Amino acid sequence: MVTVVLSENFAALAGGCRELQLPVDNYRDVVAALISRWPQLEPLLERSSVAIDGLIYQDAMYEALNSDSEVFFMPRIEGG
Repeated sequence: MVTVVLSENFAALAGGCRELQLPVDNYRDVVAALISRWPQLEPLLERSSVAIDGLIYQDAMYEALNSDSEVFFMPRIEGG
C-alpha cells in the first residue's frame, strides 16, 4: 500500500485527513483516488508539487510507485 501524506492546506479540504494508505501502482491513480474521495481537492492537486520517496516533482503524472512508496503533496514552489 502506498502511503499518501497531505500537507495542512490539503488536509483542511480533506476533512482533516493527513495520511492514508492507497492500493495504487502509479501517481495518476493516487490523484484519481483523492479526487474521487474529495472532489474539492482537484484544483489544489493541479497546482501542487509532489515528493515521491523524497524526490520532488513538478509533474509526476506517469511516475510508477512501489508498494512501500510515500507520496507527499505540497504547494508548488514558485519563484521569479
